[in-house]
Amino acid sequence: MKRISNVFYISVVIVLAAVIFGVTAPNIFEEGTNRLQSFLTTAFGWYYLILVSIIVLFCLFLIFSPVGLIKLGKQDEKPEFSRASWFAMLFSAGMGIGLVFWGAAEPLSHYINPPLAEGATNEANKEAMRYTFFHWGIHAWGIYAIVALALAYFQFRKGEPGLISATLKPILGKSMDGPLGTLVDVLAVFATVIGVATTLGFGAAQINGGLSFLLGVPNNFKVQFIIIFIVTILFMISAWSGLGKGIKYLSNANMFLAIALLLLMFFVGPTIHILNMFTDTIGGYVQNIIQMSFRIAPLNANHRDWINNWTIFYWAWWISWSPFVGIFIARVSKGRTIREFIIGVLLLPALVSFFWFTVFGTSAIEVQKSVGVDLTQFSTEEVLFAIFNQYPWSTMLSIVAVILVSTFFITSADSATFVLGMQTTYGSLTPPNRVKLTWGIAQSTVALILLYSGGLQALQNALIAAAFPFSFIMLLMLLSLYRSLALEKKELGLYHKPKPKFKQD
Repeated sequence: MKRISNVFYISVVIVLAAVIFGVTAPNIFEEGTNRLQSFLTTAFGWYYLILVSIIVLFCLFLIFSPVGLIKLGKQDEKPEFSRASWFAMLFSAGMGIGLVFWGAAEPLSHYINPPLAEGATNEANKEAMRYTFFHWGIHAWGIYAIVALALAYFQFRKGEPGLISATLKPILGKSMDGPLGTLVDVLAVFATVIGVATTLGFGAAQINGGLSFLLGVPNNFKVQFIIIFIVTILFMISAWSGLGKGIKYLSNANMFLAIALLLLMFFVGPTIHILNMFTDTIGGYVQNIIQMSFRIAPLNANHRDWINNWTIFYWAWWISWSPFVGIFIARVSKGRTIREFIIGVLLLPALVSFFWFTVFGTSAIEVQKSVGVDLTQFSTEEVLFAIFNQYPWSTMLSIVAVILVSTFFITSADSATFVLGMQTTYGSLTPPNRVKLTWGIAQSTVALILLYSGGLQALQNALIAAAFPFSFIMLLMLLSLYRSLALEKKELGLYHKPKPKFKQD
């Protein structure tokens, strides 16, 4: 019988209190999250930008550092999963629903309301794609990578339990075995529940939007309630079957469906223009990445509002998802070197995301520019299906998209139940099914409450609020990992070899 930790009971009580509050006083709940979100983005926007930039720089440093040769496990240990399955699982858990939800909607929104340029111009088009790359690129995956690396390193290399608190022992010592460690893990669990629930809310809204377009199903909370109820049953069945079966097979299915949808849109859309925009935007992204990373617009209120609503929101989203995605990626990455891990987590998914947004974003903007259909009249969750309606094979594209969102929904949710189970059973790699069932119901319930109390805006507000306290834990994790790696580098004698000196004749 696997032990259930105090983190489980404390976290369940906190989540239950939030659910009761959301049900009994939805208006007060929405107003409270609005005020908190406004305060955090206004007062701490600079902090988010600096923190995430430091994380990215540290990840890049690890790629070229001699410590990149260290394995996440014993030096002779082999990876548990093939590279294809590993990549499929980390990608499905790390982005999933978000790619489908925002794939067309975000570039289109930036095109109409760009961060700097005049709206609906060629310059706005360039900015739209460049900032979408920025929000979904190496900054996002850097946040995931640093949490996942710290967890994998301390668990598989140092023999610590797979808990967030365990990664802080090099700097906070034995205090992590007591109440302070419990507090750290409770914050991680709460951030995970809110982060995943937010994404499930987005997924339910988009499935509803697709069904509305395909079948004329009403787009409202009642339908979204039914969708979440059905999908909850499905992902609990998957979670019950374990990591090596349900999650692995669904992740592989996700990648197949995602590639199918991507290629279909690529060939029916403006193919040559997509390739040109992809190439041009890569150059613009690399050229402007430093300026975008630190842009806070202190002298322009309109520009600052845009940054708060997009960049700060995304940094908070990735931070709130980092305990879940980090623990999951760590769990499936045993046996890989730090260098392979960082390259695999930081760079490859970012490139796939770039191409995804180029395909769907360019197709959306071309419809807005050339076809004469005003896509802004549609809600965010309906934009993708409105775009499909302007291209060949629209019904097939819509059906594949709805199925893909559904499978991403299931994969994200059952991965999260596994991770939450680990965090609340002292880091067990095989948490009990009853614990996973509890967290599966909790996630879905929070998603419903957030949708009920204020729709997508309430989801975004709650996410920013949940991410803020965990961001300080991330900073401590980075310092702890650096200290431990520096000590091991010294112990193993991992230094750059000097260049050979050539003798003169």
